[in-house]
Amino acid sequence: MDYSPPKKRSGLPREVWKWLQSLELSISPKNIRRDFSNGYLVAEVFSWYFPEDFSLHSYDNGASLGTKQSNWTQIEKVLVKRRVSLMKESINVVSRIQSVQEEALDFTDQRYQEQLPMVARATASKAIKNNLRLSEELAEPNISTTQRKIQNIIHRHVELRREERSQNPQRFNVKPTLGEQAVRLPPSHTHTASTTW
Repeated sequence: MDYSPPKKRSGLPREVWKWLQSLELSISPKNIRRDFSNGYLVAEVFSWYFPEDFSLHSYDNGASLGTKQSNWTQIEKVLVKRRVSLMKESINVVSRIQSVQEEALDFTDQRYQEQLPMVARATASKAIKNNLRLSEELAEPNISTTQRKIQNIIHRHVELRREERSQNPQRFNVKPTLGEQAVRLPPSHTHTASTTW
């Protein structure tokens, strides 16, 4: 099977691409992170070396969270039998297509946001929506973990806003209103006349 030339963004050395080509996989990986995330190609690679343990009819080539979890659970079981252990975190990172950089908060549109007026910029709610994936919540429905993630996202958002204010203080100075600028005389309490009826 002919593979497209490796892209520089994949981060894979040429030797690894050649090795993948030599395996003649059923699917030509174009985007390594995405194509290997569901575990199907991983199982296919293992089936070349351990055909009795990895029968490909047991694996689905789908993109849903359930498919990914099922495939990776099967891979993990076979590897445990062979006394090879995978860290759960590694499986979670691969199956969710997250690199180490992506695990950090995603503020990729920061340059765009900086060009917008303050009223049009993303809010903390939008930062949470951008950085918290539904698949993560379905895979790990732990409320305290989710709350901690949300607090970290909000903290980072507030820090970015604070940094913006310190870098551009004249933009954030509140100008006094016209009423506050008006000269006010103190009230005169010289009420000397008394009225008698």
